[in-house]
Amino acid sequence: MSGEPIRVLVVEDDPVAADAHVMYVGRVPGFVAVGKAHTGAEARRALDRTPVDLLLLDLHLPDVHGLQLARSLRAAGHHADVIAVTSARDLAVVREGVSLGVVQYVLKPFTFATLRDRLVRYAEFRASVGEASGQDEVDRALAALRAPGPAAMPKGLSAPTLERVTVALRDAGEGLTATGVAKAVGISRITARRYLEHLVDAGLAARRPQYGTVGRPELQYRWVTGN
Repeated sequence: MSGEPIRVLVVEDDPVAADAHVMYVGRVPGFVAVGKAHTGAEARRALDRTPVDLLLLDLHLPDVHGLQLARSLRAAGHHADVIAVTSARDLAVVREGVSLGVVQYVLKPFTFATLRDRLVRYAEFRASVGEASGQDEVDRALAALRAPGPAAMPKGLSAPTLERVTVALRDAGEGLTATGVAKAVGISRITARRYLEHLVDAGLAARRPQYGTVGRPELQYRWVTGN
């Protein structure tokens, strides 16, 4: 990717998640994280002093909803595009965001690969300049923003159960074993371990042996992204 890098402001109230998102942005060629903000007020101040092309915006901030912030920024003359980062799945919110410059949504929890795909597609869309030769070229420009179909879950795993395992692991803080997750979610230990290993493969969890128990140590899993 040539030319000036696309300048990204990360707006995320969770400091661990904010650091992770800044790191993710920095790993995508053609993008640079120019700062991070943990509240809507901090985001406004950052935009007043730093040119920004794209907001990576958490919708649930402590002082304002992300869409309300986007609306106020538009009214104040800020024209940065927005990739919304959220655990909310309300399609009414998605529709509202379209009119406020939200070009993509990324649902938590997500991996670096997911965000990289959204950023690369945004860069392709942004690179579309000049006059279109016809409808096909307009369609191609808009298609750049569309994410591919969702990746298939590993056989035997389901999205609702994965969400419950994710919540249990995130809320545990210090981590859980497969046995602990099984009890919290209401599934077998073997099934729990399959979901936990899927999260490890996705880069969202880490595992380590849990010592201090009789016999072979059981693996403990810990949420690592803060998302």
